[in-house]
Amino acid sequence: MYKRQASDGVRFELGIRLDRVDTSYGELRVHYVRNSDHQFRASVTGDALLVAAGRAPSIEGLNLGGAGIAASKQGVTVNDRLQTTNPRVYASGDVCSAYKFTHAADAMSRIVIENALFFRRRKASALVIPWVTYTDPEVAHVGASEEDVEKSDGRLKTISVPLAEIDRAIVDDETDGFVHVYHDRGRIRGCTIVAPHAGEMIGEVAYAMTHGGTLSGLSATIHPYPTQAEALRKAGDMYRRQSLTPRVRRWLARYFAWTR
Repeated sequence: MYKRQASDGVRFELGIRLDRVDTSYGELRVHYVRNSDHQFRASVTGDALLVAAGRAPSIEGLNLGGAGIAASKQGVTVNDRLQTTNPRVYASGDVCSAYKFTHAADAMSRIVIENALFFRRRKASALVIPWVTYTDPEVAHVGASEEDVEKSDGRLKTISVPLAEIDRAIVDDETDGFVHVYHDRGRIRGCTIVAPHAGEMIGEVAYAMTHGGTLSGLSATIHPYPTQAEALRKAGDMYRRQSLTPRVRRWLARYFAWTR
């Protein structure tokens, strides 16, 4: 991603602390200091400044306390079934969730309807929620991450498929990217995709995870050719090939030699 953005003329300044922002001769100027060298000061100019400050719940003035509903700066307090501290009141979406996505709010609202009106006991923690960063190429993710793999003491493994091995990506000259599938003995626990249409691909993995899917299942699923989604099938194929341990290969070699 870094190389792709840099090739498009994007300049990255990492490990810095913003000092101040001002205007000079009609230009917007951002001054910064390097964290590793506080004596190093520099600035960049531009036409506009984008501040990614995140979102904050707008709950002031609702008198939630008067209804017995607890809240904090992070939003309304809910349990796993999305009930507030007033059990007759539910909440869903950005106001009570760490996943501030439209599709996450939709899924949580479905849980609220089922639990509040149809006396179900569905849990928000059971949701498999993917997310996408709409850069070029896109970055999509669901479930466990590389960090989780590193902390798993070998329980989680990674299957990697570079887009450079996918025929459709080669034909379209879109080989910057990869598919990483994180699994526990074949059971899919997470996935990261960097690809031009990663957001269109991650839904298949989210579906598989929701229904206990495996890498063997991806391998057995026929994907149309040529598509970049074939990378998911290839990930399944790689896992199945890894199952052919030297011992199994020796046994198969003896078996086929015997059946000739």
